[in-house]
Amino acid sequence: MSETIQNKKTIEEQQEKFQNATITVTESAVKRLKSVMTSDGKENHILRMSVEGGGCSGMTYKMDFENKKGEFDKEFESNGLTIVCDLKSWLYLKDIEVDYSDDLLNGGFKIQNPNAERTCGCGTSFSA
Repeated sequence: MSETIQNKKTIEEQQEKFQNATITVTESAVKRLKSVMTSDGKENHILRMSVEGGGCSGMTYKMDFENKKGEFDKEFESNGLTIVCDLKSWLYLKDIEVDYSDDLLNGGFKIQNPNAERTCGCGTSFSA
C-alpha cells in the first residue's frame, strides 16, 4: 500500500474516531446528578459540561444545569441523562467519563479524561 493511501486511511480513521467520541456518565453519577436536579427544582434540565481556564493545572471542569441546548452544542445521552457540550470544550472533553462516589475520604465526582496530559491532585483541573 502506498504511503499516500496509508496516510489518507489514517486521517479517515482519526476523523471517524473524533466523530464517534462521546461523553459518558456512569449510573452512580447520573443518580447523584438527578438527585441534585430534583432538589434544585431543575428536573427537566440537561447537564452542560465545559472547561474554563484556571485551577492548578491550567483548565478546570465545569458542570451546570440548563433548560436548553445551544445552537452549536454537541449532544449526548448517557444512562438516561442528556449532556451538552460547546464545541471549544469538546476538544478537551471528548471521550471523558464522569463517575461519582460517596466515599467519605475521596467522594464526589471524578472525571477520567484521556485527553489530559496532566491533572492536579484534587482532580478538578488538568492540562492538555
